[in-house]
Amino acid sequence: MPRPLESVPNFSEGRDRATIDALAAAFGGRARLLDVHSDEDHNRSVFTLVGDEDELVESLLAGIACAKERIDLRRHQGAHPRIGAADVVPVVPLAPDEMERACAAARVLAERVGEELELPVFLYGELAPDRGPAFFRRGGVEELARRLESGELAPDFGPARLDERAGGVLVGARRPLIAFNVNLRGSLEAAQDAARAVRERDGGFPGVRALGLELPRAGLVQVSMNVEDHEASALHEIVERVEREAAARGAEVVGSELVGLMPAGAAVAAAGAMLRIEGFDASRVLELRLLEG
Repeated sequence: MPRPLESVPNFSEGRDRATIDALAAAFGGRARLLDVHSDEDHNRSVFTLVGDEDELVESLLAGIACAKERIDLRRHQGAHPRIGAADVVPVVPLAPDEMERACAAARVLAERVGEELELPVFLYGELAPDRGPAFFRRGGVEELARRLESGELAPDFGPARLDERAGGVLVGARRPLIAFNVNLRGSLEAAQDAARAVRERDGGFPGVRALGLELPRAGLVQVSMNVEDHEASALHEIVERVEREAAARGAEVVGSELVGLMPAGAAVAAAGAMLRIEGFDASRVLELRLLEG
């Protein structure tokens, strides 16, 4: 029996409980909804679903349709960059050798979103290896609209222009990643400097994407990260680096936050390192050994 695929769609609503609940209800029709993470400062909700190809595609279509109906980007304000009401919809294989299945499901979803929901769809990740979400988000919705108008970019599916209310949708396939935030008490500049120190692009940890953001409702600032390879970049080492960089700028770490779910291996690695257990890995965890059969 094939493993399920995962999807972690991100929607541009983290404050209106009725809309968040409506999205969750829309998803629950076919695939299994495992987690909902909403953030008022980001004004964003992240859902974690699992199912086979057909279940995921049908559930995601229903969720994106709900977002199109209920979320108006013209009134949206939040710390997190976005280009759509249903901003980014990745399909994720739970085993490395099943990326082809994830790509096929993501492509079917992209085609149907363009045709049935009449939203412009942009491919990213394994479906467009030279393009990640940041490629489309730079400059925001207005800049993306200008790039489309000028002919610099064109959607892969759907209308040639952004929807007035719902924007566009990023659809792709990617490896599992860990969305992980570290909250600081200090200046936005301190968070931005700490983000620069840990992200791969500026010489930090491999596979780490990071932004420094302000959280006005929480009265904090944040280093918001995607850790794309937890084996190459251990979470506890990233947190230690953020803490050092923050302290050097008069800021302090007040907590961290996991967005959605994370692979067990990442938690095991952090626990083993913090406890200083020699040779500690997933094979030493009772429940994981039992799941092996």
